Amino acid sequence: MSAERPEPPDRGLDLARRLEHAGEALSSLLTSLVIGLLGAAVLVLLAVGVLLSVVWVGTALVMGAMAAFQWLANSERRQANRLLGAHIPPLAAPERRGGSLSRRALHAITDRRRWRVIGLVVLKLPIAIVLLAVALAPLALAAELLAIGMQAIGGLGQDGYFGPLTLGPVTGVLLCVLALATAILAVALLGGLRRLLRRIEQRLVAPSGTQEGPIRVMLAQSLGDRSLSIAYWLPDREAFVDEGGRPVTLPVPGSGRAWTAVEHEGRRVAAIVHDAELDTGPELVNAVAAAAALALDNERLKADLRARLEDLRVSRARIVEAGDAARRRLERDLHDGAQQQLVSLALDLRLLRARLHDAEAAASVDELSEKLSVALAELRELARGIHPAVLTERGLGPAVQGLADRTPVPVLCEVELDERPSRPIEAAAYFVVAEALTNVAKYAQAGEAGVSIRREGDDVVVAVDDDGVGGATLGQGSGLRGLHDRLAALDGTLTVVSPKGGGTHLRARIPSGATSLVAKAHEERGSERIAARRELEPRA
Repeated sequence: MSAERPEPPDRGLDLARRLEHAGEALSSLLTSLVIGLLGAAVLVLLAVGVLLSVVWVGTALVMGAMAAFQWLANSERRQANRLLGAHIPPLAAPERRGGSLSRRALHAITDRRRWRVIGLVVLKLPIAIVLLAVALAPLALAAELLAIGMQAIGGLGQDGYFGPLTLGPVTGVLLCVLALATAILAVALLGGLRRLLRRIEQRLVAPSGTQEGPIRVMLAQSLGDRSLSIAYWLPDREAFVDEGGRPVTLPVPGSGRAWTAVEHEGRRVAAIVHDAELDTGPELVNAVAAAAALALDNERLKADLRARLEDLRVSRARIVEAGDAARRRLERDLHDGAQQQLVSLALDLRLLRARLHDAEAAASVDELSEKLSVALAELRELARGIHPAVLTERGLGPAVQGLADRTPVPVLCEVELDERPSRPIEAAAYFVVAEALTNVAKYAQAGEAGVSIRREGDDVVVAVDDDGVGGATLGQGSGLRGLHDRLAALDGTLTVVSPKGGGTHLRARIPSGATSLVAKAHEERGSERIAARRELEPRA
């Protein structure tokens, strides 16, 4: 559904408007040609940078070319705003991932969103060349006919011919009339090209406009602002949220954005966030807001429900984070407390054994040392099961390899991560592998197994396969059900394919958004603790 400013109705010839549209089309085509030529030049620079990426000059060229494409894409959006009469927002700044320049360049080259931007910029060149050729052909013909006609009228072409006609004053007048008709045809053609360009820009540059529902689209059409958004007021929270239930901060003066409050039956229901230029004529905005008040009130109820669902997601993530924190704390207490005491006791028994000369007493001490060693090993195994210290200290690769080494079945491990994931994602991936390998050892009757952890896009994907008897299901045991709940709390997924006699193939996908979700849960938990402490403080 188009949301650009609609065309005024056709009112006959209206030559001034048609000339204006022809000028817009020609200007837009020339701008597109310049952007396309610059894009092609930057693409060559990017290719050189990729070839020289083994040295620092190449990585710098890659990053510079990516920044240039971003600037060209925003220039294209500004041109689209002029052509569509809309307010398409600039592109969001690309995500910076990786610490060093080479890592950032590698991420930039493999980022599909950046390549989409590059494709849109480079695509402007062939489109501009073809449409400019179509637009300039009748203009060139009109200019040529006018020049020949003027020469014939002035008597400069009496000895020449134009087809079967002798160039004279009469022929010159006919040629000038023909040039005028060709020019009119060129203006009409440019008007048609302008409409074509608007559709192309609408498809390539403008956002879809249906991301927030028909109410937003209707308001955007009425106000001619493609960047318009709606914030819904939740009175019980005294906060604005978007349609997905996420908190919204209203723009401040001087930010280029403004907002208009919407009320229904004396109650605030929403705020329309729009371009600040519309604030200079608030009558239209207020009229549109009043007309849409009832519909916005209904949408507010939906936003309230989604906000409660968002709170539920965050609370589930908070429970997982609290459980992981408790695991880490218990493992640390066991390591620094009971485990150290047992190690100290084992050393004392060795010293006592060295001082004893009675064979019977020495045998008793040896027996005690063996039992103590067994107890210490079991305590270490318990601590690793609660939360492995190697995961915190060295990361996912060594921790998973440790699980594989302790599994009685041969396990091939492949951990391919360019950088360490966040702590919640690491913990989730580790416990997926731990539970899967435990099932392999206990039930699968497998000859071998494999573990693969790699990044696919912005997600971390964990795969555990074995060649055992199969037959496993998510509802079969509490372990897999617990993993499913843990991953669901992080917006992840767990699938198990295990046909009878065909082995078991487990796949877990953990999105990168889990990091921000747990961070939000951690932040809310910190806010709750601060509020609780304030409640306990003595009042002055």
